[in-house]
Amino acid sequence: MFMSAKSIPATLSFPALLASLEAAAETTRLRLVSLLCEAELTVSELVAILGQSQPRISRHLKLLVEAGLAERHREGAWAFFRLAEKNGALARDLIARIDPADPLLAADRARLQMTREARRRQAASYFAERAADWDSIRALHASEERVEAAILEMIGPKPIGVLLDLGTGTGRMIELIAPQANRAIGIDQSPAMLGIARSHIESAGLRNVQLKQGDIYAAPVERNSCDLVIIHQVLHFLDDPARAIREAASALRPGGRLIVVDFAAHGEEFLRADFAHRRLGFADEEIETFLTEASLTDLRHQRIAPAPGEPGKLTVMLWMAGDPRFISDALPRLALETA
Repeated sequence: MFMSAKSIPATLSFPALLASLEAAAETTRLRLVSLLCEAELTVSELVAILGQSQPRISRHLKLLVEAGLAERHREGAWAFFRLAEKNGALARDLIARIDPADPLLAADRARLQMTREARRRQAASYFAERAADWDSIRALHASEERVEAAILEMIGPKPIGVLLDLGTGTGRMIELIAPQANRAIGIDQSPAMLGIARSHIESAGLRNVQLKQGDIYAAPVERNSCDLVIIHQVLHFLDDPARAIREAASALRPGGRLIVVDFAAHGEEFLRADFAHRRLGFADEEIETFLTEASLTDLRHQRIAPAPGEPGKLTVMLWMAGDPRFISDALPRLALETA
């Protein structure tokens, strides 16, 4: 993957490096750093994985945050921890120097995998139960017609070589964009969702579409092969949205574009319990950080707020960025706000 100037690890001052090394030089904190190299996690998940008390884990996380190795992101009633943007390269380098077969860290990774598998089973069950009425669930947010019109405007009218829709769900994005593409690929983990998507695509008469079951973190597509990748209303279900964006970026060919569509940050806690949302939307700066860390450039966004006659609905955000290795044409500039 092309490395932009922004992706080169930043240098640290002597005191900052010393503080980071001192913070990592303790068994529990080094284990925490190792886990945060793998995923963005909540305190309760880290407590379960390490088998230690919540106050103890919270105290160690506080020290890692103060030392610049970890970042804390509060979202509603939940707090997420991840590697700090600036010192993440240092943390990853430290962990990479540990024997991967170390029994302590291997056991932690095994418990992390169990946590992830439990999440996947919960999500798969949720999607299977709701596949038939998934499109109606999307009525929670601003008008689908306005969102789709904004997506098409963002893409522009030019033909698309290969389209990749990650987390295709019922296949709506394929239906919308595939007529513009030579070839379209839809990836989803849920067989029930793919069944609905196949039905929709057949009804639309599309013959250039291939649907595959697969993990968004390891999509079954070649790297450097896609002209447009879209992640539509998927990130808020994921435990590691930054990783999903990095994987999506790796599928882009030089000059390819990535579009992310998701909710703006909100406070509707019921979506966690009732609709299996892990994240309550995203701040613009957070997604732009993920895109930049994935070595993408030419970032832009568009906000689709509910219309005056849509009280209680959520705002949708569109983000787009491009692979900087080759840009043949200037992409159309969009207004940052849509009423």
